[in-house]
Amino acid sequence: MVPPPSNVGYAPAVTLSCRVYRDGHLEDERLDAAHIPDLLAQPHTMVWVDAEATPGSMAALQRAFGFHELAIEDCLQPHQRPKVEQYEGYFFLVAYALTVTEGTVGERELACFVSDRYLVTVRKDAEMDLRQAVQRWELHPERMCEGAGYPLYVILDEIVDGYFVALDALEDRSERIEEVVLGNEEGGGATDSRMEIFQMRRELFRARRATAPLRDVLDALQRRTLPVVSQELEPYYRDVYDHVLRATDFVDNLRDILSSAFDAHLSAVSNRLNEVMKVLTSWAGIILVPTLIAGIYGMNFVHMPELNWRYGYAYALGVMFTSGFLLWRMFRKRGWL
Repeated sequence: MVPPPSNVGYAPAVTLSCRVYRDGHLEDERLDAAHIPDLLAQPHTMVWVDAEATPGSMAALQRAFGFHELAIEDCLQPHQRPKVEQYEGYFFLVAYALTVTEGTVGERELACFVSDRYLVTVRKDAEMDLRQAVQRWELHPERMCEGAGYPLYVILDEIVDGYFVALDALEDRSERIEEVVLGNEEGGGATDSRMEIFQMRRELFRARRATAPLRDVLDALQRRTLPVVSQELEPYYRDVYDHVLRATDFVDNLRDILSSAFDAHLSAVSNRLNEVMKVLTSWAGIILVPTLIAGIYGMNFVHMPELNWRYGYAYALGVMFTSGFLLWRMFRKRGWL
């Protein structure tokens, strides 16, 4: 298997581009969309069309291939769930690629129309680049003779391999969060840690939304329930299916790690709060006894004992200081101060 790419790229492409392959070899890379119906009638020919999800390009595709209006609508509406749907003569597939930009994980949506004679890719993000996938499948013209199933495999393999790049970045961030949470004994940066945990949870949600439903799509492909997957291509799709299972498990493990870090963060905050409450309670107890004595002797009743005693003032201060000192020693001994 080809090593994982650094990402599913960022270079923009033209709104609509067409390539023709005959017997697995590239024959024309600047095909006019109007000639597509004639080419599809020719034997040993496979057409790949790459388009951006704009009303103009989708209208051109519908004229050339006769795609169903509901599939066209799904291409124009973003945030579709990864899925595979069967229409008369072709299949419609949606998948998501994960990208890493400045340490933040994002997603790129891709829709595909696939039959044994053509593959149409619709990029809902203009920055998504499939050139690396094109270079891969053109290195193996003997496999291109299997039809559109092989380039579809390469695209899905690039997407799934890109998951591990994004998840590795999330794993590095989760380790940093753990170090901060577990080493944050003084309470500094608690708010920053909490916000980073919440942000990473959102990114993990996006990652799971991309990977988990794709399991069902690849399961259907690797079981050859779709005729575009030949017997020779079955092992390739089975390999991608295995990788997407690993990616899904990777996401679940990261979610567990993040949940543990969040629990540890809450525990640390609770422990710091308990320590603060111990200190406040201790000082409140120390101050309580002198306050009680001062309150009693401040009532100024005429027949109050020791009110006219010469040493009453010094005695009251001595009792206040002694009681406060004894309480301080007691709390200090228990570790509250």
